[in-house]
Amino acid sequence: MTASDRRQFWLAVALVAAPSSASFAADQLAQPGTAPARGPDAPRPDAEAAASQAPGAAPVSDPQGNAPIVPEAEFDAALPPLSGDIDAPLEAMTPAVPATQTPPGATTGAALNTGDTLGPVGPEDPTLAQPLTPLGSFDTTPLQDSVVASTDAPEIRYDTVVRGLEPLGLDDEFKSLSALREGGGKAANGAQVAARAREDEGLAVRLMRSLGYYDATAVSTIEQPTPTTVAAPAPGQAAPADGAAVPAGDKAGRIRAILTATPGRLYTLSSVTIRAEPAVPQDLLRRNLPLKVGDPIEAARIQGAEANVSLILPQQGYPFVKVGERDILLEDQAPDPVGAYTLPVDTGPRSSFGRIVTTGDEVFGLDHLNVFPRYKEGQLYDARLTDDLRDALVGTGLFNSVAVEPQRTGRTGPDGTEAVDLLVRQSKGPARSLAATAGYSTGQGTRIEGSWTHRNLFPDEGALIGTLVAGTQEQGAGATFRRSNAGRRDRTFSIIANASHQNYDAYEAYIGTLAMRWSYDSTPIWQKKFTYAYGVELTGTNEDVYDFTEGRRRRGTFGIAALPGQVVFDQSDSLLNPTRGYRLKLNLSPETSVRGGVRPYVRTMVEGTAYYPINDSLVIAGRVRAGSIQGIDRNDLAPSRRYYGGGGGSVRGYGFQRLGPFEPVDPADPDARRNPVGGRSLNEFAVEARYRFGNFGIVPFIDAGNSYEDSLPTFSALRWGAGIGGRFYTNFGPFRVDVATPLNPRPGDGKVALYISIGQAF
Repeated sequence: MTASDRRQFWLAVALVAAPSSASFAADQLAQPGTAPARGPDAPRPDAEAAASQAPGAAPVSDPQGNAPIVPEAEFDAALPPLSGDIDAPLEAMTPAVPATQTPPGATTGAALNTGDTLGPVGPEDPTLAQPLTPLGSFDTTPLQDSVVASTDAPEIRYDTVVRGLEPLGLDDEFKSLSALREGGGKAANGAQVAARAREDEGLAVRLMRSLGYYDATAVSTIEQPTPTTVAAPAPGQAAPADGAAVPAGDKAGRIRAILTATPGRLYTLSSVTIRAEPAVPQDLLRRNLPLKVGDPIEAARIQGAEANVSLILPQQGYPFVKVGERDILLEDQAPDPVGAYTLPVDTGPRSSFGRIVTTGDEVFGLDHLNVFPRYKEGQLYDARLTDDLRDALVGTGLFNSVAVEPQRTGRTGPDGTEAVDLLVRQSKGPARSLAATAGYSTGQGTRIEGSWTHRNLFPDEGALIGTLVAGTQEQGAGATFRRSNAGRRDRTFSIIANASHQNYDAYEAYIGTLAMRWSYDSTPIWQKKFTYAYGVELTGTNEDVYDFTEGRRRRGTFGIAALPGQVVFDQSDSLLNPTRGYRLKLNLSPETSVRGGVRPYVRTMVEGTAYYPINDSLVIAGRVRAGSIQGIDRNDLAPSRRYYGGGGGSVRGYGFQRLGPFEPVDPADPDARRNPVGGRSLNEFAVEARYRFGNFGIVPFIDAGNSYEDSLPTFSALRWGAGIGGRFYTNFGPFRVDVATPLNPRPGDGKVALYISIGQAF
């Protein structure tokens, strides 16, 4: 240890062992050191010299003020000697007491107990000897502070007042997002009200800036309730006693949170700049960015314009367009506040349609996938046709998930565009499904139909459908083979075999049918404006028929060959629940009845429906239908092929098939119930007022119509029915319950008819 180290060591020891008596401390304070003063407030040398010459002043031995507080020699002499062994234990220290501080009766030089000595060491705490908890098992979960609301704390009620936002049209939007209004006028304390008000300040500023007011400010204030003034008691009334409660007004105790918004100046566009490579045509970008100089710098307007670029360019041959981050440089020092708008756009290559490629769990091969596109290879790329392809694949119902993505190829076409292949990512879904429908109507009874479908039993899209019908008056079974997208998109080919037993008032029949049908149909995903169907049908039926010659019913067998066709022009907005538009439908079926001879005839039916929305909740719907059978006498026509009126899909209020000609009155039993025999013509009219509220609806309606023995319908002898219906709207169509009554009933007609089914009446 060097001399310098030893000096510092013993200096520390001396400071620890310094006397701590009050008298010694007082002497030290009374005789401060003479270290020289430094800084601007230090006394000047001439002032120190004058002070030293003052009367009674002690001579100054150190005019410069640099003398040490303890002389070096005296300090070294006070240090005790050290042994040469630096590892030796330290000696016990006995503090030296100056002679002037020796207590009376004490021996000079003897050890003095100053009160600073340590007492005896107590027994060791056994807890200190325990090992520390391992770090791996140490619980690092922070302590949870629980705040217990005081049940005695009063709840603060407040009113919210907003000023300055209504002229900007922001009042409703502010109300929907406001923290003050979300609190419902209640808070735990005033600090909570103030915090909500500060949050609403920021909300108001953001809303105003979204309209282009970038200098907008908002200030909130909290007004305490005004003390209620108590009126003097009326003559004859005693004043309230001291401490008695005084009733307050309705708003007593409520505070007001007032938010005042100041929009400031409106910023407008001073320039609109697009940074992009040249596009074809040259103004493609600029005309599809609907912004111009002088437009307010409104957030919704700016974002909508940029979204329009992202939407339109992929429809004009640029599938890989990327819209960058806009830059708006605001200038607030000009006479009018403006902003310079710049938008970077990476258009990517101008492209055309290439080939279809596929990956994933294959449902369709490339041959069948190429049936779906509505574009030709080499055609300018249009994102709408890509979406159309994806939706068509979804409509098959055979995918768990399917995606169609454009892929760059680097191939250049004859027109200079880059060919883009469409990658179809397939994921196979379940091909089988079960379905069921049920309904009830007066005269037709209960009818339940169930079906089982395998949509891809015969790839591609060759479906097998089995159906069962169980009802109080109809039972049957059938099988259908259906090929969807048969060689052409949306074209369907079907083979149908069906057998049924029908037992109605008009007839009882055992019917077997074999038919083939080609159709171009609408689906819930793809509702088409124009659809059609045509085919061939062979039907054999054994029915009981009223023989007007013999005046009784007897059974007869009919063979029928038909070429049914249908054309539909649909301008409505929905297949299952239309609210606007119209539909026109024509059914035409040349047929031949074979019963002892060949009798050709033609069945026709024309129907028109229209839907007019009065407002978002009310739709007026109307229907007109007329049918005719030409070329055959009614008695030679199978009863199941005749026209009947009445029922849930016809004139409500009357039983199923109970409108039209009836059997003659039996003279032997004139009060006996007569059965309908059907006719060769039909007309029907219906008007509904469909009022919807949420998922429910009320539909008052009035229907009219009849069927006739002649081949052309007339407006004579119309039967009227009226009623009201209820609707419960689901994602697959409305559930319908209608109750109707005949307005001009005939003898034997019921007073009330009930109809329950799925879907609108028309």
